[in-house]
Amino acid sequence: MCGIVGVFSHQPVNQLIYDALLLLQHRGQDAAGIATCNGNGFSMYKANGLVRDVFRTRNMRSLPGNSGIGQVRYPTAGSDSAEEAQPFYVNAPFGIILAHNGNLTNWEQLKIEMFKNDRRHINTDSDTEVLLNVLAHEIQQATSGYSLEPATLFQAVAALHRRVRGSYAVVAQIAGYGMLAFRDPFGIRPLCIGFNDGENGVEYMVASESVALDGLGFRFLRDVLPGEAIFIDTDGKLYHQQCADNPSLNPCAFEYVYLARPDSIIDGASVYATRLKMGEYLADKIRAQLSTGEIDVVMPIPDSSRPAALELAHRLGLEYREGFIKNRYIGRTFIMPGQAQRKKSVRQKLNAIGLEFKGKNVLLVDDSIVRGTTSREIVQMAREGGANKVFFASAAPPVVFPNVYGIDMPTRSELIAHGRSDDEVCREITADALIYQDLEALQRSISDVNPALKRFEASCFDGDYITGDISAAYLDRIESARNNPKPAADDAVRSQLNLNLAQID
Repeated sequence: MCGIVGVFSHQPVNQLIYDALLLLQHRGQDAAGIATCNGNGFSMYKANGLVRDVFRTRNMRSLPGNSGIGQVRYPTAGSDSAEEAQPFYVNAPFGIILAHNGNLTNWEQLKIEMFKNDRRHINTDSDTEVLLNVLAHEIQQATSGYSLEPATLFQAVAALHRRVRGSYAVVAQIAGYGMLAFRDPFGIRPLCIGFNDGENGVEYMVASESVALDGLGFRFLRDVLPGEAIFIDTDGKLYHQQCADNPSLNPCAFEYVYLARPDSIIDGASVYATRLKMGEYLADKIRAQLSTGEIDVVMPIPDSSRPAALELAHRLGLEYREGFIKNRYIGRTFIMPGQAQRKKSVRQKLNAIGLEFKGKNVLLVDDSIVRGTTSREIVQMAREGGANKVFFASAAPPVVFPNVYGIDMPTRSELIAHGRSDDEVCREITADALIYQDLEALQRSISDVNPALKRFEASCFDGDYITGDISAAYLDRIESARNNPKPAADDAVRSQLNLNLAQID
């Protein structure tokens, strides 16, 4: 999960990109970067940290130009080193900078191909650098002479689609030519485009979520289609073309559950409206499984579960109260390294209002349960606040498989629902009852808002990896790498690369 933005304007764009990244900060808190194009040259600054901490006045002044791209990141491949912050740059052909949201499932194979066949050296363990070099190579292959036409660029994207597997929403800038954006053929990660009628002509913004457009006065134009590429040249003319052979829209269901801001619209479905629907369907299941007369009050785990909890309480005719106050300056717990750190972070992030719990039977509603660390701590906090009974409801189904398409979910053994029944999970989190949303109900929650959405990427719930290249052996390999990190990661990767090349030869 990352947030990306690209802006074409007739005035300096550094401030626009900075402001857009602030609006997308929820999608990545590990690093931030901005690259701008001024004529035929690039300027770039990136570092680890939040947007507000990375950029100072001197950094912004060093980013001239009327077009550019930016990204907020948390790592799903490679390491969390500053050198792997995005965007990435390659100088041939033409000079290209690129940022992406997603995760390439065949990046290791592509890295070997880049070295052996394409004669391109990859310097980091970032799949973004691999993606950039595949794009650069395919542009070079498709180009004759020293000019670059939109048709040639679309030909290169089509070739990239045939080589790359996984999820990717991309913004790129080509020196002297313009801005390119494209989305993987399955449409897993979101990408949309908006425009603004500026004083000197039309301005365009491409972003991960529509909230970035709304917050900066851009009008939403449409979502980028799965497999589609959009190119905006230096004169502001927009070109677009479908570049995939068999595209199909399969948006990530977890975007609607948790990742996206509620005020965004993704692939024609309001995130807020889908979360209200999740509450409706969850209420129906609770009514069937629990005696609602036992429940005194419904409370959300702030913030993303609030719409579902509110609608659930309304549908069941129960009192809705806020029992937890959130410290907004603590990072997300499920992406933090180390169980002890996650447990400590829960107490720092949430504080219970004891008066709201004392002597009551409380139904807590959360967006999802991943490791169960947060859920267990929250149940204990409710009991410490004086709750008589604590029931727990999840607006999402059990998370039982890793997500390999850009969400840094843990290994199967770390997922609390993997290999456990609902009753066993309930005992693990020490709740008096546990109710999960059904997967079919989750999917209906989104389809009800936009009936055109019929299929979803929901592999973390059902184990169905839609790209068709994820096997048990693949999961075993990534889990082994995660559970057995090597002290000298760069040296280990290079050694493995040399070994693989030797085997190929």
